[in-house]
Amino acid sequence: MDIIKVVLKKSSIGFSHRQRAVLESLGLHRLNQQIEHKDTPSIRGMITKVRHLVDIEYISNKE
Repeated sequence: MDIIKVVLKKSSIGFSHRQRAVLESLGLHRLNQQIEHKDTPSIRGMITKVRHLVDIEYISNKE
């Protein structure tokens, strides 16, 4: 299964509480924090909601 690396690049200050909740659900708390998730439709949906705050890198997991 592929992996998505998400990096928080912009603060959530001034954005809606829903977008802050999405960042919390993704496990992002501090600027430049990196977290890796499995590439699932639910994770992709959350990333889409905060795409203006994060950078995304796709990593293929060769098993």
